[in-house]
Amino acid sequence: MNVTLFDTTLRDGSQSENISFSVEDKLHIAHKLDEFGIHYIEGGWPGSNPKDMLFFQKVREEKFRHARIVAFGSTKHARNSVEKDPNIKALLDAQTQAVSVFGKTWIYHVEQALRVTRKQNLDMIRESVAYLKKHGREVIFDAEHFFDGFKDNADYAMACLKAAESAGADVLVLCDTNGGTLTHDLAGIVKSVHKAVKSPLGIHAHNDSDLAVANSIAAVMNGVVHVQGTINGYGERCGNANLCSIIPNLQLKAGYRCIPDENISKLTAISHYVSEISNLILNNTTPFTGKSAFAHKGGIHVSAVMRKPDSYEHIQPEKVGNKRRVLISDLAGKSNILFKSSELGLDLASDKERIPEIIKQLKEMEHEGYEFEAAESSLELLIKRMKQEYPNFFTLQGFRILNEKDENNEIRSEATVRAVVDGQEEHTAAEGVGPVNALDKALRKALIKFYPEIEEMKLTDYKVRVINARAATSAKVRVLIESSTNGKTWSTVGVSENIIEASWQALTDSISYFLMKRHQHKPLETS
Repeated sequence: MNVTLFDTTLRDGSQSENISFSVEDKLHIAHKLDEFGIHYIEGGWPGSNPKDMLFFQKVREEKFRHARIVAFGSTKHARNSVEKDPNIKALLDAQTQAVSVFGKTWIYHVEQALRVTRKQNLDMIRESVAYLKKHGREVIFDAEHFFDGFKDNADYAMACLKAAESAGADVLVLCDTNGGTLTHDLAGIVKSVHKAVKSPLGIHAHNDSDLAVANSIAAVMNGVVHVQGTINGYGERCGNANLCSIIPNLQLKAGYRCIPDENISKLTAISHYVSEISNLILNNTTPFTGKSAFAHKGGIHVSAVMRKPDSYEHIQPEKVGNKRRVLISDLAGKSNILFKSSELGLDLASDKERIPEIIKQLKEMEHEGYEFEAAESSLELLIKRMKQEYPNFFTLQGFRILNEKDENNEIRSEATVRAVVDGQEEHTAAEGVGPVNALDKALRKALIKFYPEIEEMKLTDYKVRVINARAATSAKVRVLIESSTNGKTWSTVGVSENIIEASWQALTDSISYFLMKRHQHKPLETS
């Protein structure tokens, strides 16, 4: 059975806190959604703001292979004739093949928000849908607050649906606008509605009770054929139903067809793409597409997964474009180390006598505050050093940091570094905007004539985490540094009571990892 997908990332998703799409952002996302196989893409509310009006002007010039662009708006105002209503006119002026028009179905909203009679509201729904159909639009009617309205007065909520249906609405979408309906209640209501109307039914769920995905799936199981949601569940308040969870659950588990089968493996990519355009970090624990969705940490779990992946994985991660990850921590066992070393391209299988020593060292370092889950490059360096397979590119003899604040409140940081490279001693100094920046510059200055390629690498992120906060200013800190070159990134870690020393550890690991990979003539891997 086929399920039609209606994506509202560009409209409802843009109402999420901290999201502000430009017109170009919306066009880029629309094309990605089209390539992915989404059937309808709601572009915005053309009557509400200039940005959405401009989007609908520009999108007319774009070609879409699969999706229909949808303009969103409300039913006409009670005081206006449908022919002269500004909102209805804006929907038509958007020149989209399909429109999504919402109307009130909860008496409380009809009388308290719109302040119209029940009959006036029914007339507004009927006239708006009929007029849009008359002008050749496919009309998707969003029954706003339907489940609250049904529980309050089922007869009136159904009368609203019947008004839209009689006017020719192509789909009747049942909206859990406040996101407060429990799944068993929603399923029962959908089943009742399905028996009472002939038009196709849709579902639009919000996540205020953390049930939007479950409610959407339950709705499909009870007769709904049209599902609305957003990529990554973005949306106002607690968000909308997450299509990145709905699609694989329906298609891989329940036997429904939402998108072309070959596109399911693009799910993780589109999830991360939209998060990047949204400038939001995707939560690692996001089901299906998150970095931790198929990550294993406990030694017993890893041992089982290596033999039988389905023992601790509900689907194969590759089906949704994700990958299995094994984490190294104080919970690690022999299986973790073997799996991770193999993943990093290190041969420990033929050097098994070193495994207990490596595990002991890792657990001691984790106890001290090191965390290798987010710094796999430091882990690779550690294993190579313990296996005596690491070429020593430079040796530190010492460094000094000077911080100075003058009478004009200007702060100056200067670092000096003494290092030995290829048997030659280098003594360099550099100024920076802070002590770590100065240290980075001084070390690069010492290495550049020996390894000019380090100009290609950049430090792209720097994070400090206080490990034992109760120790106040003498607390131990963990520094994570992310570096990159040519689109590849890697992360390294350092731990110390001294933030400069922790930064130095992470910094030197970062440069050492880059040089090791470059001199092995191997491509850098993200870690």
